[in-house]
Amino acid sequence: MSKFVERWMPSPFVFAILLTYIVFVAGLATGSGPVDLLQYWYDGFWAFLGFSMQMVLILMTGFVIAYHPRVNDLLQRLARVPATGAQAAAFVGFISMSLAWIHWGFSLIMGAIFAREMGKAAHEEGIDVHYPLLAVGGYMGLGLTWHWGLSASAPLQLTDANNIGEGTGFDFLTSTIPAAETIFHPYAIALTILSIIFATLVLYVLSPSGDRAKGITEYVDEDELFDATGGGAGDEAAAETAAEAVDDEPSGDGRLPSERLNNSRVLGGLVALLGVLILAAQFAQSGMGAFTLNAVNFGFLFAGLLVYQRPSYYRERFNDAAGAAAGIVLLFPFFAGIQGIMTGAGLATLLAEALLSVSTAGTYPVIAWLTGAIANLFVPSGGGEWLVVGPSVLQAAQNLGVPYGQATIAYAVGDAHTNLLNPFWALPLLAITGVKAREMFGYAIAMLLALIPFLAIVLWAVPY
Repeated sequence: MSKFVERWMPSPFVFAILLTYIVFVAGLATGSGPVDLLQYWYDGFWAFLGFSMQMVLILMTGFVIAYHPRVNDLLQRLARVPATGAQAAAFVGFISMSLAWIHWGFSLIMGAIFAREMGKAAHEEGIDVHYPLLAVGGYMGLGLTWHWGLSASAPLQLTDANNIGEGTGFDFLTSTIPAAETIFHPYAIALTILSIIFATLVLYVLSPSGDRAKGITEYVDEDELFDATGGGAGDEAAAETAAEAVDDEPSGDGRLPSERLNNSRVLGGLVALLGVLILAAQFAQSGMGAFTLNAVNFGFLFAGLLVYQRPSYYRERFNDAAGAAAGIVLLFPFFAGIQGIMTGAGLATLLAEALLSVSTAGTYPVIAWLTGAIANLFVPSGGGEWLVVGPSVLQAAQNLGVPYGQATIAYAVGDAHTNLLNPFWALPLLAITGVKAREMFGYAIAMLLALIPFLAIVLWAVPY
């Protein structure tokens, strides 16, 4: 499978272009005219700019914290723990999936960095490890657990009163759905734990060894790996030096008032502390209802500033993070355009209604998962996709007497699951690890297939 995917899979940008053509042709089959479809496509490009900014921000705030020198030093130390290639792949996946429950952007970047550091450590210690599988491990948080966690788009949107009621697709909802019924419900917690255990075991089993295991130097230039930023025997020393640079006063003419302001720990630390206190007050007032997408972004933004303290240094780290978000900035409008066609032509609603119409109360969670999985192939935006398909999912749940929380969580894993086929969210990981999409997605698809019977069973068997 890996060889087949490596031969045939196009780049993520071309993948998006091909999907645009496929959805356009499908739209013609619904009776929509080509001019109408082009208008839907154009309108879709700009329909979710606000949400796009939320997604970029959640990625960049996670990136900045993950690249803090002391956090990176911890990753380098953890990379020395596994003794075999199979253990290395399983460990990277376990860390990625666990972190994704906290913050999907943090998991994506931390998982990518950890996969790279694990590859470097294995190269130094002579461990047979397959580097593309490490990259898949680093991606598993986006491919399985993120949409059950604290930054989950669909559950968090339902906690915001602006997203329900008159004028929205969720006008049949009479109140918000608190995170206690989705993210923090025992149903979601049990699914998360069971899925992490199962996927970790699959990564262990998938790991090739001997001559079939291709290490990091097969994909990344050795000179690039072991440079001044870390690598080789100087990894820990380099990380410690970088950490000291964060703690020390900035270089340059620190006597200038402008430089003192730019690097004032008092200015940065005070506003960061105020931000954290405001967020704490929100939770004290609203409890779990305060878990919204904006609150998560707000929290990680000011937590990062609290860690770095100096405003100038924090801004520089955001400059670094911008590179990781570049692919998303380019591709997100194209997938938004695809979503525009699916919405305008009624494709998304037809898909959801066709699948949900054959479900019963017992099979509903499995059908909701499949609905999210198929929709995500064409619109890999958890929040944007939920705005279109979510109303049909929850209305079907209402008709069958299925709790809204259970319906949302079942759907959410489907949205995450087929990220293992669509390379959209892997763009930052590909940039950090140095592998190409076609080099890692054979193993990602193998994981996707292995998860199908497992998810079908647990979604059906675990009680809400």
